[in-house]
Amino acid sequence: MYAQERQQSIVATARSRGRVEVGSLAEELGVTVETVRRDLTALERLGVLRRVHGGALPVERLTLEPTLESRQGHSADAKRRIGARAVMEIKEGDSILLDSGTSTLSIAEALPPELRVTVVTNSVAIAARLADRPRTELMVLGGRVRRRTGAAVGEWIATSLVDVSVDVAFMGTNGFTLERGLTTPDQAESAAKRAMASAARRVVCVADSSKAGQVHMHRFLETEEVALLISDSDLDDDTVQDFEDVGVEVART
Repeated sequence: MYAQERQQSIVATARSRGRVEVGSLAEELGVTVETVRRDLTALERLGVLRRVHGGALPVERLTLEPTLESRQGHSADAKRRIGARAVMEIKEGDSILLDSGTSTLSIAEALPPELRVTVVTNSVAIAARLADRPRTELMVLGGRVRRRTGAAVGEWIATSLVDVSVDVAFMGTNGFTLERGLTTPDQAESAAKRAMASAARRVVCVADSSKAGQVHMHRFLETEEVALLISDSDLDDDTVQDFEDVGVEVART
């Protein structure tokens, strides 16, 4: 296979899978790891891929924000495990904040009905899921609802959270890296996330491994502001070590 054919194959694979890994590409294409790395560097220079730790992402994945509906089917099993693990961080009588997103929605779904807890959320979907639970004190943050994500955003959220203090904020993210922290494509959603995280005594990030290495335009949390990162078992060892080295506990499930 010529280099151009190989690189076209790499781009097609990245677009179909959403991500490519150096090791698996080398095995599938029958070339060395060094050859794959050179191909990825060349494709990044062409502007069609973005290099991340251990592989690359198609640039359209970084620029187009997926809808909530499309994200619900992605890594569904991993998100259920993440939600179940996150519930282990919640004690009877706690006050928690659930950010909008599919990973945080999995926490709402995993909450035991008998657990007495106060839930603050800006998510229409999470509010609907918890509205009829007798032992859940539900508080909904108001604002303009983004149709793409079902998240309430805007000044009302920041204003309403000024005098609020919750035990734990569970935050979703579109991407996380050691250097850039937690990022998201939308400015208004980033501001809402930052306000919610600021209202918590402890911040837990819930994100499946496909978000690792992704960097979006707006950062809402520095890496060191996160106490615990909960992800799935596919999160690579190097990322785990990098986060633990700066004091972030990492749980893979």
